[in-house]
Order: sequence, then C-alpha cells, then structure tokens
Amino acid sequence: MSESLLKPNERVLSTLNDDGTRRWLKPRLSPGRFWMRRRLVAYLLIALYSLLPFIKINDKPAILLDIMHREFTFFGKTFLSHDTLLFGLFMIMVFFTIFLVTALFGRIWCGWMCPQTVYLEFLYRPIERLFEGAPGKKKPKKHLGLRRFLKYAVYLIISLHLAQTFLSYFVGTSVVHAWIFGSPLDHPVAFILVIGTTGLMLFDFGIFREQVCCVICPYARLQGALTDQDSLIITYDKERGEPRGRKTKKKSADTSLPVLGDCIDCTMCVQTCPTGIDIRMGSQLECIGCAQCIDACDVVMDKIDRPRGLIRYSSENAVEHKAQHFLRPRVVIYPLILLLVFAGFIVVLVSKNHANIWLGREAGLPFYTLPTGEITNQLRTRITNRNAISTTYTITVIEPEGVTISGGSATLTVKPGKEASEKFVVIAQPEVFTTSQIEIVIRITDHNEFTKDTIFEMKGHKYKALPETTDD
Repeated sequence: MSESLLKPNERVLSTLNDDGTRRWLKPRLSPGRFWMRRRLVAYLLIALYSLLPFIKINDKPAILLDIMHREFTFFGKTFLSHDTLLFGLFMIMVFFTIFLVTALFGRIWCGWMCPQTVYLEFLYRPIERLFEGAPGKKKPKKHLGLRRFLKYAVYLIISLHLAQTFLSYFVGTSVVHAWIFGSPLDHPVAFILVIGTTGLMLFDFGIFREQVCCVICPYARLQGALTDQDSLIITYDKERGEPRGRKTKKKSADTSLPVLGDCIDCTMCVQTCPTGIDIRMGSQLECIGCAQCIDACDVVMDKIDRPRGLIRYSSENAVEHKAQHFLRPRVVIYPLILLLVFAGFIVVLVSKNHANIWLGREAGLPFYTLPTGEITNQLRTRITNRNAISTTYTITVIEPEGVTISGGSATLTVKPGKEASEKFVVIAQPEVFTTSQIEIVIRITDHNEFTKDTIFEMKGHKYKALPETTDD
C-alpha cells in the first residue's frame, strides 16, 4: 500500500504529525490584555490551592476530605457519610452549573481556571522558557544538557510540593508535616501515594501536556452538545479575513486580483495556540478558549493599522450576521433546574438534625422473662454527633406507663463528628402486654437542641392474669 493512501486528507489531531508521530508543541507567548487577566486569575488560584489547607474556620481546615473517617469539611461545616442526599444534590448543582456556563461562555473554564491549563501555562512552561529559551527568540546554545537537567529538577520540586499539598486536603497539614520529617517506614502508603502523585505530575506537565486536553478530557467531547450557535466562543471573522495573503506597500496594478482580507497569513494565531490548532479553520474540540490567538492577532492588526477583533470572543451567529438569541431553551431550563435543586439543598441542609439516630434490637432472644414476671428486651442505639463539641445523650422510655429502661435511663457521650453505640435493657410489667408485642416510645435527647422520639415494637407475650386463690 502506497504512502499516499495512508496519509490523511487533513490533520487528525493537532498533536499528531501526518505520519502519526507526536507533534511536540512549544507555543509562542503572546502577552496581551487577555493573557494578563488570565495570569492574574491563575496566580490567585495557585495561591488559593496552596493556602486553603492551612486556613482554619471554626478550628477546622477550610477543606478536609477525610475519606478514612468518612468526614468531609467545607469552610467550617462538616458533612458525614450519612449526608448522601446533600452530596447528590450538590453534584447535580455542579453539573448543571457546568452546563449553563458552557452554554453561555463555551470552554471558558478550560482556558481560565482548569488546573491543567493553569499549571502548564503559568508555571511549567514559563520555567521551560527560562531554562531553554522562548520560541521565536534566539535560544541559548551552551550547556543545553545542564539547562534541561535543571529544568526537570525544578519540575520535581514543584511537583513534590503540589503532591504534598494535594495530600493535605485528605489528611490535614499537621499530619503531612509530621510525615515529611518522619521516616517513610512509619507511613509507607502515604509515601507511595506522594511519590506516585509526584511522578504523574512530572509526566503530565513535563511530557504529556496538552494531550490531556486534546485526547483524555471528556469535556471537549461534550462541548458540541453543550454549546450552540449563540454560545460565546473564540471565533475567526472569515468574512473580514478572507482571502488571506501578505500585504505589500505598493499597490498592484492588476485589478483582476482579488482584494485581500485583513488576515495576512502570518500564522501567529497558530504558533501561539497551546493546543496547536488553527482557529481560522473554525470551532474545534481542541480549542480551550484561552484567547492567546486573540492577543497575538490584535498585535498584528495594530501593526498593519487594521481594527482589532479579526479573532475575538463572539458567537457563530454573530460572526455570520445571523439573528442572535440570548434567551433560548437551555439558558432558561438550566437555571430553573439549578434553582429547584439549590432550594432542595438548602431545605435539607437547614432541616438537618444535630444527630443521626439508629435504634435496633440486639442479637439474641427477642425477649426474656425475668423470675419476677417482667419482660425485657435488649436494644442498641447508634448515635452520630453532628455538633462541634462532645455531647451526652440520654435515652428514656416516655410511654406507656409500666415500661422503663434498666436504671431509669441510659446515657451515651459522643465526641464531635463521631459515632458511638450503646446497649440498654427495656423492662416492662407483664400486665402492659395486651398482645404479643406493644409499641413503646423511646426518647433520645441532649437536653439542649436535639430531641427525638422513636416508636419501637417491644416483644413479649400476651398477659394472662392468674386465677385468684382463697385460703381454706
């Protein structure tokens, strides 16, 4: 089979050459108004990521995802594993927020706030330019091997910091600090996790890079379904830019030649694109909406004395001079769903009890008859304390009369955010039983903000009065 038959008619991926080999991208930096804003946002996000584990709210880390103990703290509020409904509602809100933002602004998340873009474009690639020189400029010729070694050494230090910070979100900064200065043999799982995460970050930001956005990330594939002709995306004004061609100072005497558009085919938009696409070919899934092509094109337009905006944030309908619609079904439906789910989330959050209670029968005989004729049931309760302080709960039977807890009541002290269980014995007078089981009401209270009454079926046997005897 000839090579011409194997060669595709157009580029399959921006990160692949025609022969299928890796196309290594080293985009040129195009400082401009959007790049300055993105850099500010990126540095704020990097600082926030590094500082959040150290920030305390109500004596708790701002964010702590304690998977081992199934406790999840967000800005002073701790959620437990029982809060599955809250978690489900929260995830629904997250997804529909993504849908709404994408419908309005395209992939603005990818270009402005995604960790992959933030760290690659504003941390790792600047370090690479520092040691190996910036594309489009004269590169250093001496000590290239040493420069590359130093680059990866800095990469390693940064990746190690990011990995340890990542671990802090799950175990806390104090634990990570103790692990850093302790022996890895004392915490082999955490050590392996940090080394593995560091290695993955080195591979991602040092080698794999933009292929995460082009090949792995599913968000790019969803873009076509989540956006429409009125979504704000990076666009190229084809009507204004075509036909493209180099401009000359001398006017051509040949009037048969077509009048050239504003695009001078300098390819700066392609050279500066972090995913290597040509935005002039239309909307593409690899476009992350970073606006580097806008900054590059604006500089060129300034130089040739043409108005900016040949490449700009706009919608496909606007560029094609078609009717634009801000209010459209998805822009109306998504906020309505968000509003309903958010209302449900608030209702569940506000109505959440200060404690979770489980009450059940202890394993063994369903009931036991004492020599005195009294009936006993062994019960067990599990209490999850949601308060920020240790709380003592009292367990009593409030009805019917003739049923009590051994000792009058049972108590259980539970630490904040923890779960504890207690076994207790319920005693009933035999005459209480008109059937083989009766309903009793058990009250569990902390004598302050929490009280819960639970109806429980107590087992026994139907009471039969003994015949009266007379003395002869």
